[in-house]
Amino acid sequence: MQQPQPKMKKKVVTNRSRLTIGILLAFFILTNFWMLSRIQDSPSSSSSLKLRFLKSNSSTLSLPDQLRKIAKGKKPHKTAYARLLYKAAHALAENQYKSTEPKDLWLEPYHAVASLWQPCADQRVWIPSEGNNGYILVTANGGINQQRVAVCNIVAVARLLNATLVIPTFMFSSVWRDTSQFADIYQEDFFIDYLKPDIRIVKELPKELQSLDLEAIGSVVTDVDIAKEARPSFYLKHILPLLMKNRVVHFVGFGNRLASDPIPYHLQRLRCRCNFHALQFTPKIQATAALLIQRMRQNATHSGILDENLVGPFAKSKGKIKKDFRYLALHLRFEIDMVAHSLCDFGGGEEEKKELQAYREIHFPGLVELNNSTKVPPPERLKAEGLCPLMPEETVLMLAGLGFKRETRMYLAGAHIYGGKSRLDALTTLFPNMVTKEDLLSPSEIEPFLNFSSQLAALDFITCTSSDVFAMTDSGSQLSSLVSGYRVYYGGGKMPTIRPNKRRLADIFMKNDTIEWKVFETRIRKAVRQNKRVFSRPVGRSVYRYPRCSECMCNTQEATRPPPR
Repeated sequence: MQQPQPKMKKKVVTNRSRLTIGILLAFFILTNFWMLSRIQDSPSSSSSLKLRFLKSNSSTLSLPDQLRKIAKGKKPHKTAYARLLYKAAHALAENQYKSTEPKDLWLEPYHAVASLWQPCADQRVWIPSEGNNGYILVTANGGINQQRVAVCNIVAVARLLNATLVIPTFMFSSVWRDTSQFADIYQEDFFIDYLKPDIRIVKELPKELQSLDLEAIGSVVTDVDIAKEARPSFYLKHILPLLMKNRVVHFVGFGNRLASDPIPYHLQRLRCRCNFHALQFTPKIQATAALLIQRMRQNATHSGILDENLVGPFAKSKGKIKKDFRYLALHLRFEIDMVAHSLCDFGGGEEEKKELQAYREIHFPGLVELNNSTKVPPPERLKAEGLCPLMPEETVLMLAGLGFKRETRMYLAGAHIYGGKSRLDALTTLFPNMVTKEDLLSPSEIEPFLNFSSQLAALDFITCTSSDVFAMTDSGSQLSSLVSGYRVYYGGGKMPTIRPNKRRLADIFMKNDTIEWKVFETRIRKAVRQNKRVFSRPVGRSVYRYPRCSECMCNTQEATRPPPR
């Protein structure tokens, strides 16, 4: 008599389970529909659902209670990837409640091999240079990352020529419009003291040399006078006699003017030592960058692997970062200078073509002349060859295809994105927990940096370098190169970097109208994983980006010793 009752109860439970599943499926469908409509039709104003980071001492996360009102404005750029973005939204909604992620998403797949390489550029086996052949002045051009490379190069040149280096100065750029000098970005006294066993550095020329008209005596050397990637022999043959004669040489606009190879072993090590050890950011930058890192990690009780190297005394005690406090940093290299220089097409029609052409005529006249006199490949060919920067829509598809969850905390580095906030709609809609330094810092905290693009870029450099995963969209970017190199040097093989092969991605994106999401995921993950292989620095490539070489890092498995001086 009592046996049927449990069966009836089981049937009720089964019906409830079916009802629950039905409700979840309906939720997924509605979420997908809403996300797709936001990608295609949202206006240019910032109206996406966005994670709010509380300022000051609190880092508690809070979702807004309601969407902001949709402001009036012209419709954003129409994407060619609407179908794939819909499928990405569907996949993110389905994966929202799954606890597992792809195995290698937050880890280096080749950690065992990568961990064999350990930093050793701080090791010296030579006597200090007296710098008695004269003085070297340098005015570095470009943004903070180009300037950093120039500083490391000129340190090596000063040692090569047995010259005394005067603290570098930075050229004012019409693009960057930043008056910051060396002491505004780096710890000047630390730089001088740390490199004392290598070269002699002073803060200014001796008074008896300050009145010299360097241009009149032929001691001003520009980039026009030096071939790109010039060998050390050039400096010994052409610059050393000038230095010995006039006692001073001023390099103006000095950039990438020292070859990666061939170069003496210990001179190469000196460049690494300068980049990874001697250049420490000022306490003002370190303290604010520490705030950014802490808020990205919700004030976790422990610091990350690289925090101490980047923010010094402002780092928290060492420890293991829990899963809940991890974040991804993304350098979206899609500013107007990059877009214009690429000569690619980004779907904006005639209006976009006219705007980019006008920008080129002002900032890249040489490129305009080359384009007019030479048959440049069409945009489709450039795209297929991987020569175009990834668009924000392509970037979000890559991240979704790799398996990052919708709630992943993301830090977006970079300046103003070409196309404005509407160009970021796909990214902020599919990954609403994406923030910038402007979101994380209060007005009073960011105010000291607002008119100094190089100091703002330094905050991005530190926050990206310290991230649990760093994703770049253009491997040729100086920021991305320096960040990834720093993570290799100090990361112990535990700091994954996503460096996409744009040629392979272009081939995948070309099939956006027909490819199924599972196939897309598989191909994206394979393309990215193939770029994570561990290898020694290729000959002729930058030691700042590829520090895995005997001059910069020691392979503990090989037990090699540096060659004699």
